[in-house]
Formats: sequence, C-alpha cells, structure tokens
Amino acid sequence: MNPTQPNASNTTPSVKTPAQVIQNNLNAPSPSERFTAAVFKEYSSHAGEATLTNMQTKLIQNYFVKIDQVLKSAEIKRLAKSENYRDKLPVTWENVNMNKLAVDVMAWSSVGLDPTLPNQLSPIPFKNTSLNKYDINLMEGYVGLNIMANKFGFDSPDNIVIELIYSNDLFKQFKKDRNNSVESYEFTVENPFDRGDVVGGFYYLEYIKNPNKNKLRVFPLDEITKRIPDYASVEFWGGEKDEWENGKKTGNKIKIEGWRNEMLYKTVARAAFKSIPLDSMKISSNMLDVMIREDEYFGRNDSTVSNAQNDINLNANKPEPDFTDHQVITDPTLSSSAGEAFLNGLNDGDGQNQELKENSISGPTSGALQMNAFDAEAGNSLGIPSKANF
Repeated sequence: MNPTQPNASNTTPSVKTPAQVIQNNLNAPSPSERFTAAVFKEYSSHAGEATLTNMQTKLIQNYFVKIDQVLKSAEIKRLAKSENYRDKLPVTWENVNMNKLAVDVMAWSSVGLDPTLPNQLSPIPFKNTSLNKYDINLMEGYVGLNIMANKFGFDSPDNIVIELIYSNDLFKQFKKDRNNSVESYEFTVENPFDRGDVVGGFYYLEYIKNPNKNKLRVFPLDEITKRIPDYASVEFWGGEKDEWENGKKTGNKIKIEGWRNEMLYKTVARAAFKSIPLDSMKISSNMLDVMIREDEYFGRNDSTVSNAQNDINLNANKPEPDFTDHQVITDPTLSSSAGEAFLNGLNDGDGQNQELKENSISGPTSGALQMNAFDAEAGNSLGIPSKANF
C-alpha cells in the first residue's frame, strides 16, 4: 500500500471549529421559541388551524419564562414540606396539562396580556386530580383587568377613581335622584399621615361627556374582605400561619403583618374593572371559552360571560383588534433548568398529549399550591433546576 494514500481506518473525523460551534448555538432555537412551537402544535391538534402574529409569538415566549419560574417556585414549596404534608406529584413541566395550557396561552396572548409584566396575568398551578396533572390557570391581575376593560369594554368610562376609605377620612355619597341628576361623592383626607383604619372603599366610573351615566359603588369593609380568596396567603393579607421547623409543624402560630391595605385596594380595583361589561364583538370565541372556564374555577360577580355568550351566537365574525408589539424578555440561562429539559426532543415523536388513563374530565381541582391571583400579583418567583421531558 502506498504510504502516501490514507487508509479509511486512519481517517481523522472532522472537528468543528469554535466559531462553527458558536454559530450552531446561535442558530438553535431558544427554549422559549421551542415552547411557542409546542403550544402552537398542541393547540392546532385539538382546536384546528391557527395563525400567530409577531406580537403574539413574542408574548408566548414570555409565557414560557414566567410559567417556568412559577413551576420552580411551587416545586421548592412542595419539597420544603415533610413527606406527610407533601403532594407526591412533582410540580414540573412533565406533569403540566399541556392541552389546556396551549388553549389558554393562545387565547390570552391574542389579547395582549403579558405575564412578565406586573399585575397583568398570573400563572397559578392547580392540582387536577382527575388527570393527575397540574392545570396552569392564567388569572388576570388588576392591571390586566384594566387593560381588558379599556380594549374590549362596552361603553368604557373616561376615568375610573378607586380609593380606600379610612376611619379619619370624610366621605359622603350623593345618590342620583330627582334633585340630583349626577351620582357623585365628597371625599376628604383630613390627616394623610394618620388616616386610621380602613373602614371601606369605593370606585367611581366617570363619563366626562355624559355625566348622567356616572356610577358610584361603595364597599363597607366586610364587603371587601368577603372577596378574599380561600387560599389567600398570610404573607400578603396578614394574619397567622403555622410555624414549621425541620419540615414539621411545631404547633405554634406566627403572626405575619403582610400588606393588607394594598391587597384591599387591589380587591376594590378588581371589582371596578370587572364591573365594565366586555363587548363580545371584540372577543374571540377562544377567549370566551377561557373566560367561561375561569368562571368555573374562580367565579365572577358580573354578567360579562353570559352577555358575551348571548351576543356571540348572533355575531360569528369578529374584527381583530390592533395591538402594539411587546418587548421580548431575554431568556435566562436554562441549560439544566426544568424548562430546557422539558423542551428537549420537541421535534421527536408525534407530539400528542399524553394523558393518564383516569377520567379525563377537566373540572375544579383540589386547590391552588398556596398561591392565587392576589398572591401572584404581589409575590416574587424563585427557581431551582429540575428534570422533565416533553
């Protein structure tokens, strides 16, 4: 054999240069981009064809970033409990009900709500015992409700005043009657540095060009507190909670000051924004389905859903509202995170939703993981690496 001719067995395999490796990494889709593709594929397989605007594509990537943070935070809380009180199902991506999440993400992103911005939309994991998976409910914060009212409200007011009333304040309500054509009020803060205790609150819907439509709603304190969610966290609402030591309850209680007044204000704000009926001509049928499901989980105090359902039967075609693009949140490093592992192998297999053999009826779950919309509006997110597979 000619020594100058290379033998096949002696051939050195090609090695990529550092520049080529970097370029391949730059060209590879990010975890949030793969999540967007997963949501689109899951949605299309169950709800039919769909299209994504540039704004919606950017928002869905933000949904991945926020939901990944929430899952990690919930898993930390689960692992911090002793085995006697710990749910056996890990709060990870592999245990998420992707069918429901895909529909909800497509619907909420279509109206422009961004979960990475404060108080717009809060992902809340719920244990769905019928599926043995976690439903991720996307609950509007009070800012999100305000956006919905402004964009989709039917006859939205020009201004909304929201205030808490303290024991040292002076407040007087003027109801509309034959001597008073405009409903109004007087409100004076006598001492801004010592206003006393909260005794109630109010909101005022103001129509500048048509003041006869102005509306005042007053809430005594008990009317506000009865709206506190069942799973309200004392870290935000204040009160007492069990003391834990080495993963076990000590039998003692710890008093938590919380942020009660801020949460009371948000409760009145939510009531104000939800009092504005939404125009079904501006809401897609997918968004209406999500609102109906939310009604089953959290309940609503207005007639938005029922009115929209009646109107939507008469109006099949909906004009698409115009939205401005949101800023894309830069992805965190997720080389060993739950989200990265969850999205590995996204393009492998048929991508079908894997459900357990138990009854697959979707309904109210066994409860939130010590988190609700009010908590999520005020809380922060933590993160730990964990493993999951798509």
